[in-house]
Amino acid sequence: MQTSKNKRHVDAQAIAQWVNQGDRVLDLGCGRGVLLEHLKQKNKVYGIGVDIDLDKIISCLKRGVSAFQGDIKSFLNQFEDNAFDRVILSRTVDQLEDPDWIINKSLKVGKSVTVGFVNHGYWVNRANAFFHGSKTLNDVYPNPWYESLPSNSFSINEFESFCQKKNINIQDRICYSGDWKKKQNFLCNLLAGYAIYDLSINDN
Repeated sequence: MQTSKNKRHVDAQAIAQWVNQGDRVLDLGCGRGVLLEHLKQKNKVYGIGVDIDLDKIISCLKRGVSAFQGDIKSFLNQFEDNAFDRVILSRTVDQLEDPDWIINKSLKVGKSVTVGFVNHGYWVNRANAFFHGSKTLNDVYPNPWYESLPSNSFSINEFESFCQKKNINIQDRICYSGDWKKKQNFLCNLLAGYAIYDLSINDN
């Protein structure tokens, strides 16, 4: 449990670098509101969270975080372009049924979009697949496949290829090694366990 808390803290600290004081922030797949709580305290943001899990929404409200239960796709359709300064998808994209549409819609609803995800191209995942023919089981992937939520895992290279294909501008990127403590600055697709991206619409 402590490891999970530490990783959430690293996530929040990294994302906070790209959030300005007083920004309007929409957190899609907000979970229990830990990130929004951090941004409210550090950056004084006006934040709204969305999650499908009612228990997590209740946890958000107990933290003093405004959050709504519902489907992300339906919720996004309620907003006009540039309704928020930043839309956040932290450890959410791989669980979405239509990530292409949601990322592109988020880039319209928000002036900037933050996407954070576990890098499935990390060498440990490759090694387990190659040598054992099985899924990695650790604190990042704690459950066997039959106890896991549906997931469409992807790598850093796959995500950047998607951005290039969709004409999405990568403003910045932070990669962390497998311990999610040290920054990884080279061979990220192989050596980074986690990546966070700051995105915007490419006007060129």
